[in-house]
Amino acid sequence: MKNILFGFLILLGACSSSKDYMKTVEHVEIQKFMGEWYVLAGRFTFLEKGAHNAVETYTWNSEKKRIDIDFTFNKGSFDGPQKSIPQKGWIENETTNAHWKISPFWPLKFDYLIIAMADDYSWTAIGVPDQKYLWIMARKWESSDKTVATALAQLKATGYKTEDLVLVPHQQKK
Repeated sequence: MKNILFGFLILLGACSSSKDYMKTVEHVEIQKFMGEWYVLAGRFTFLEKGAHNAVETYTWNSEKKRIDIDFTFNKGSFDGPQKSIPQKGWIENETTNAHWKISPFWPLKFDYLIIAMADDYSWTAIGVPDQKYLWIMARKWESSDKTVATALAQLKATGYKTEDLVLVPHQQKK
């Protein structure tokens, strides 16, 4: 039931919004983008609130020509219950590979924009057209303050809203 409610809220936020922010990075090499990303900061959905050790994992599914996504985190604390939110993604703009459609479950899909990224794929920022949500992620969670500051500077230069961010606590797994 939570997944249905989550998907419905995301759909309302993504589909009812104006498409006023559709800027993305110029190009994403999909294979380089695949793998683990530590979620460092953002403006999150209600299901992500209180997340600790949040990790988004992307896996290219060549058979189905899609991205399989697994978002895992500890709810409420480092020792909180481990949660997992699986999703599916499709590349919407095959010229840039930076505009995806994401689905928590059929038939819902929402826009997912890769709006900033380090040249070496060490960090990225993901947004949505109405700018309600933002995720800043990196390949490593250490030095997160420096990474977030770098991402914020780049986001501000593009005109994407950067206020009201929440930092995600990370620690070495036991």
